[in-house]
Amino acid sequence: MRSAFTVAVAGALVAGLALSACSSGSETTSAGGGKPVEGQTLTMALGADPGNLDPQFTSLSVTHQVNWFLYDALVNLDPSGKMVAGLAEKWEGTTTSAKYTLRKGITCADGSPLTPSMVAENITFVGNPANKSTRMGVYVPPGAKATADDAAGTVTVTAAAPDAFLVRNVGGLHIVCGKGMKDRNLLKQGSDGTGMFTVAEAVPGDHYTLNRRKEYAWGPGDFKADQAGLPDKVVLKVVANETTSANLLLSGQVNVVPIAGPEKQRLEAQKLFQRSASTPLGELWFNQKASLPTADPAVRRALTQGLDLAQLGKVITSGTGTPTTSLVAAGMGPCSEDTVTGNLPGHDQEAAKAALDAAGWKAGAGGIREKGGAKLSLVFYYPTSLGPTLQSGAELLQKAWTELGVEVSLKAVSTAEISTVVLAGQGTWHAGLIPLTVSLPSQLVSFLSGTTPPDGSNFSSIKNPGYDAAVAKASSIAGTDGCGDWAAAERALFEQVNVVPFVNSTVPIFGKGATFELSQGSVIPGSIRMLG
Repeated sequence: MRSAFTVAVAGALVAGLALSACSSGSETTSAGGGKPVEGQTLTMALGADPGNLDPQFTSLSVTHQVNWFLYDALVNLDPSGKMVAGLAEKWEGTTTSAKYTLRKGITCADGSPLTPSMVAENITFVGNPANKSTRMGVYVPPGAKATADDAAGTVTVTAAAPDAFLVRNVGGLHIVCGKGMKDRNLLKQGSDGTGMFTVAEAVPGDHYTLNRRKEYAWGPGDFKADQAGLPDKVVLKVVANETTSANLLLSGQVNVVPIAGPEKQRLEAQKLFQRSASTPLGELWFNQKASLPTADPAVRRALTQGLDLAQLGKVITSGTGTPTTSLVAAGMGPCSEDTVTGNLPGHDQEAAKAALDAAGWKAGAGGIREKGGAKLSLVFYYPTSLGPTLQSGAELLQKAWTELGVEVSLKAVSTAEISTVVLAGQGTWHAGLIPLTVSLPSQLVSFLSGTTPPDGSNFSSIKNPGYDAAVAKASSIAGTDGCGDWAAAERALFEQVNVVPFVNSTVPIFGKGATFELSQGSVIPGSIRMLG
């Protein structure tokens, strides 16, 4: 299972880059040719630098793509979304407990055996709120603890509160080996895992070179180590500009490139090998910290009414997007209810102006609305990694809100800034396009409720009792039987305009000189085949 708290950026698996909880994906097929060849190097373009490589302290999908080369999880998802073997060969559980039986013969990069005790230590570490892991609440519920039976080869997890998808969630956590658990500094620009590759060189902002472990034989499902065409080396090249990435692919200097912006039309015309990931892209978030104007639901509703979301979606996806129907991308999660249609404020500029008047924001000098001597002045964030369409969308939004009498400052932000300013709560922002990609509704909970940064993941300070109540009910029901309650939770968010999802994007990942498959939007390392 891939994770990604997505700020949508092609490459960072929020679509490209992303803030990630879990990256989404559905597959489509294009041409590929040639025969598998040995001893090759695969070069893959990343839309942003992955930053800290510690898999338990990141929310960026670009980092999660890197980490799938370096680490394994207890269970994996195949391209169809079915759970298959990972570090565990068997699993079972309920909403409050899970048990995994490990495969035999798994080793860490230094040759030491992976033990159930190591796995249990990982799970308990992430579940302990004192450790402030960003994977708590996404994979491991807060307060969850794990015990091990090394002789039997089993790990048992006990949750502090019900989790509807506990087995799958905990099963998706990247597992760190012993040295990394003792000294996490080793993981920032290195690795200590059971994955197929190890870090040979890390040059932040430029490239990361990985070497394949020839003894690796426990990949997803029925992976076999002697498959022809596996690369001996992988170079992950940081290329922020999608035009540059496309040119590098066409010239043969890179083999794999995710493209979210308009360059995908040019590459599609070349009939290259292609797989695609469906992901949220148009997702508008408001900072609801008590001191800010966007804490007022009347203001959030008026700002949303002031936008033509359909037009905005066309602009940021170059007309190729599809309307959002749920916070989990269609076809990616276990639930299928349309929670969005008819539940968000419709476009109505006059109603938006009237609502701001009623909320006490009156037109002042220069047409800018004021209240108590303070101007209605907002800072709006949008990611730089997706190219000109996000900037065009931000400018369209600025124009619409300016017509309402709102002063809007646009700020293009990098992946690193989103991580430190938005996720870690170290800066001031009022609204932003911050796509959050997940594969289960339960993976959203820590971002939509509970503790705020730096102690939690509720980065926009949402307080919605209706959402919390519906989540509590849904969490106590195993699997898809709780989908109706998960849908009710989302509708409660939209009633308060806590978050406004409006368009999804299909992000193609192109290949030249190599083929591969995706799982939940990420390239599966064991599926890569170099072609001659």
